[in-house]
Amino acid sequence: MSLELALTLAAVFLTVGLVSGSIVSFAFSRNAAGPRRLRRFAHVATGTLVKGAEGLTPSLGPAMQRLAMFIPKSPKEMSRLQKRMAQAGYHGLAPALVFTACELITPVCLVGVALLFSHGAAERIILAVLAGILGYVLPDLVLGRLVARRKKIIQNGLPDALDLFIVCLESGSSLDQAILKTSQDLDVPYPPLADELRMITTEIRAGKPRLEAFKNFATRTAVDDVRALVGMLVQADRFGTSIALALRTHADTSRVKRRQRAEERAQKIGVKLVFPLAFCLFPAFYVVTLGPAIVTALHFAEQIR
Repeated sequence: MSLELALTLAAVFLTVGLVSGSIVSFAFSRNAAGPRRLRRFAHVATGTLVKGAEGLTPSLGPAMQRLAMFIPKSPKEMSRLQKRMAQAGYHGLAPALVFTACELITPVCLVGVALLFSHGAAERIILAVLAGILGYVLPDLVLGRLVARRKKIIQNGLPDALDLFIVCLESGSSLDQAILKTSQDLDVPYPPLADELRMITTEIRAGKPRLEAFKNFATRTAVDDVRALVGMLVQADRFGTSIALALRTHADTSRVKRRQRAEERAQKIGVKLVFPLAFCLFPAFYVVTLGPAIVTALHFAEQIR
């Protein structure tokens, strides 16, 4: 290998390494807990706070402030779209308006692309219809995917949150302080759950009763484990039982459910591997094993002819 080729390869390797390292470093520094909290506090400090459906949200400008008057005061009064957006982690009126605009714009864009790259009247009509249907369904599919992923994160992080609740309560803290401390500790491993706990703290500070804030939490997330937790807290508050003991029992149950869900997913791997094996591995295996025999048979047939 010549010296020039070696230097070129070394320069290319160093350049790729520096670029990759810079991208990874930027991504991790931007998603770190400290800068993320600073950006959130700076965003809240610079914007005017408007009390909306789930607490305090930044103002949206003069035009959006007039529309913000129609934001419902309680999740029970929210529309179906606003509830779904809240389940995906987007609160307020602006995300609902953006989603509605995407439902209107996406079909038009896809139909335009289909008409641009198609030839013939029949082909254009068929592609335009399919593109319009896909454009109308695509935003809803994306939103459903975001909702399912957020629910999964909240469901998996709930046992850890309950453990932190128990530690804080047994150390002498109140339930409100335990919620605040838990939201700070879960900001890195489970950001959606930490955001929901901060929402509970905001609603309590705004004057809502604690049980109502927890009920709103269950309504926003629509997670079965959260609903069971809220029902347990309501019963503990009604009958005057120990909240720490009730949380410990519920934490054990939630942890068992999480382990059972993991075992269920592990048992489904065998069934899910059937399709990759059938479509990816077996054809290559047949080519390797039967290919030489087929080639030999063809050569033998040519020699006979």
